[in-house]
Amino acid sequence: MTSTKPKVLVTRRLPPAIERRMATLFETDVNEADGMLAPSDIVEGCTGKDVLVSSITDRIDAALIAQLPRSVRMIAQFGNGVDNIDVEAAWGAGLTVTNTPSVLTEDTADMAMALMLALPRRLVEGTQMLLREPVWAGWSPTSMLGHRLRGKALGIVGMGRIGTAVAQRARAFGLNIHYWSRRRRPPGLETPLEATFWPDLDAMLAAVDIVSLHTPHTRETFHILSAERIARMRAGSFVVNVSRPELLDEAALVRAIETGQLSGAALDVFEHRQGIDARLLALAQSNKVVLTAHMASATLEARVEMGETVIVNIRAFMDGHQPPHRVLPDGAPKSARPSRS
Repeated sequence: MTSTKPKVLVTRRLPPAIERRMATLFETDVNEADGMLAPSDIVEGCTGKDVLVSSITDRIDAALIAQLPRSVRMIAQFGNGVDNIDVEAAWGAGLTVTNTPSVLTEDTADMAMALMLALPRRLVEGTQMLLREPVWAGWSPTSMLGHRLRGKALGIVGMGRIGTAVAQRARAFGLNIHYWSRRRRPPGLETPLEATFWPDLDAMLAAVDIVSLHTPHTRETFHILSAERIARMRAGSFVVNVSRPELLDEAALVRAIETGQLSGAALDVFEHRQGIDARLLALAQSNKVVLTAHMASATLEARVEMGETVIVNIRAFMDGHQPPHRVLPDGAPKSARPSRS
């Protein structure tokens, strides 16, 4: 007897509760090895499938999309960002693309705030010192002096859901909130945060002590924190990035920290496809940089909510409805439905 359940390929392991739920609702083929699949493996694995459940580690470019079996009608991304997917090529091929927005906001904002504390207060360095020294010399008035957060100016690049959540946390720590965004936020948001809007990003960067990046990666935001803009930043300031590595010129950031122009950076995302930059690792070892392993959304609660969102998108699509979290290419009408003939 032929199953009427949607047939789904999942490229990475998901939380057990989500895999069990998917197995109940769909004919699910999960990549048990949990390693990155080669494009040819994705294409082969999609044979006879209706849906490809991708993650941010999969490169779903135009070449791969052109090779997908005709049975595939949907790419359901397990993740908020979709810069790993050629959305225009998917649209042209008649594929529906969805993502999992909103569920990562609180956890990502928590991580940004944690990194904002860790760097000036030398938290990682303090732990490492105790691990290195078999007998700790003890407290002294001049030991492990860092910098106070209260009263410092935080510049948020991108005041969307996550940027706003970061601002709310930072305000509670006494930071003065400044932001640049494509559109000014309404008074109902600005006033409680006492937030200052800067229409000129360059001017804001020169006026703040900490820069935190929270804008999506697009053609327009690639290296939005460029070498030229890093050079305009206030001497001794910090950079925090829990968003996308493509938002900043990593080589320029490294140079600015090495020369002492910037005091340091805290990064949850960084270029690593060819291995993490040795100079960045050296700065981390000398406690000028705090590096975390892309952990901003790594809570069980977030991953389960992401999985549930993927399931909702698939079920809506397979039932003939508009998925609630559809991703469209620029200029595509919201009411349009791609066809896969």
